[in-house]
Amino acid sequence: MLSILVIATRNKNKLREFREILKDLQIEIQSLDDFGPTPEAIEDGETFDENAYKKAIRTAKVLGLPAIADDSGLVVDALNGEPGVYSARYAGENATDEENCNKLLNALQGVENRKAHFQCVLSIAVPSGPALTYEGKCDGVIIDDKRGDNGFGYDPIFYFEEFGKTFAELSMEEKNKVSHRGKALTEVKAEVSMIKKWLEQRLLEEKPPKPDHSEFEHKDWSDEL
Repeated sequence: MLSILVIATRNKNKLREFREILKDLQIEIQSLDDFGPTPEAIEDGETFDENAYKKAIRTAKVLGLPAIADDSGLVVDALNGEPGVYSARYAGENATDEENCNKLLNALQGVENRKAHFQCVLSIAVPSGPALTYEGKCDGVIIDDKRGDNGFGYDPIFYFEEFGKTFAELSMEEKNKVSHRGKALTEVKAEVSMIKKWLEQRLLEEKPPKPDHSEFEHKDWSDEL
């Protein structure tokens, strides 16, 4: 019986969104912070799909538990799709949200076309390798003035025309109804019975050995994927 699903993230803002959307499921939702030190996947894929799968399968293999991971980002039409898969590090490794937003606004100075969309790909993987994929997308425009204190990332400059607000001005409930991640997770919820059966069947077939989580701190992960 499937009882635990690991969210492959340490991002507390992202985890809060996942938990809020999945709160009605009869599954215990855990994150990487519920375990000891674990190796993180190198997000060197060229697409959201590749990176989502990398994170999900690495987490599933290391923990011996089914895992769900997302890769998401902002795609700006006038910038040929940038920042795309590099959204979180657009202004450099360990860049802050403000630095990423400022770089984007500088790149769009004098640009008339401000159309953009957030895109999310979710990958649900089991330790043996197979995975399910779900996608979500939300259209908007980039504005110059940062507005709102909610959300994170590019939310303060992503204007959602239907609500007349930026994502950072939306409540969690409003955002989850229309956001790229919210749409992808809504698809997951709609098919949760099928997903649970699929996961349970894969786990029953493979019966992967479950790692001793207490040994994470002393484990040499250099030979892992």
